[in-house]
Amino acid sequence: MTALVFDAVTKRYGTVTAVDGISFVVPEGGITGFLGPNGAGKTTSLRMALNITAPTSGRISLLGLPPGRAASMRVGFLPEERGLYRRMTALDSVVYFGRLKGMTKSEARSAGRALLDRLGLGSSLSKMVDSLSKGMAQKVQLAASLVNAPQLVLLDEPFSGLDPVNQAVLEEIIIDIARNGATVMFSTHVMQHAERLCDRLILLSSGRKIFEGSQQEARQQLPPSLSLVSRADPTTLPGVESAVARSEEAGWTEWYVRLQPRADPDDILEACFAQGIVLRRFEPYRPSLHDIFVHLVGADQRRHAQ
Repeated sequence: MTALVFDAVTKRYGTVTAVDGISFVVPEGGITGFLGPNGAGKTTSLRMALNITAPTSGRISLLGLPPGRAASMRVGFLPEERGLYRRMTALDSVVYFGRLKGMTKSEARSAGRALLDRLGLGSSLSKMVDSLSKGMAQKVQLAASLVNAPQLVLLDEPFSGLDPVNQAVLEEIIIDIARNGATVMFSTHVMQHAERLCDRLILLSSGRKIFEGSQQEARQQLPPSLSLVSRADPTTLPGVESAVARSEEAGWTEWYVRLQPRADPDDILEACFAQGIVLRRFEPYRPSLHDIFVHLVGADQRRHAQ
């Protein structure tokens, strides 16, 4: 069974197309990053998956079921716009959402206490939501989305508003959820979280899907490149597309070298030796997800601007 399927899904608001015919499959288990710049269609897509809004066309399934109440009972959702009752206590808020998902009151209180304690709110169980800081209220809502131990967890910008310490706590929780067998999908435009956590990536740009696959497959979308330090200009080496000098010190220059699509770094190194180019450093450059994001989104936007 797949955890989540989008099949040619489009969402229009009048003349505006928020999601443009996207298709993807999220397999059961693991962590999927749902990536894209602000306004790419991530939140709209998650809302359609939860039946908060209906697609204009296309098909969606969650855990083999269409969007609706039956599916939502097995799904945990953290919305980008937090929605808690301000005059409820932190614990009562989590219990309330657990009861909505079919838990008994005692089950919900036990699970809620454990989650809030892990999130550093063990001393704030009886505090009213409107007395909590933005970050603390966000952690209460996170606990509410996880209280029923869902099979599929959808998190919309979950790291927004959290300080670095609590971001690290949330990363640990996401890893634990996946390790215990649930499927996690979270949206973000901050690539560092996706790079540390994700098995698979789905990248949107202006409502269109522009990539789906593993991190390794994503890195293959960029031309191969090198970082090297030498006394000579590597531009003329066979297989080199371009070379940009980044810094110079005592006659040594650091170069960022972009290779032609099928060039092999080992062949470049051999050519350096053959031409007598003295090297202090020679290493293939491993692009970050930020590099990939900028490359793919930029290429998509240039393509559709023509």
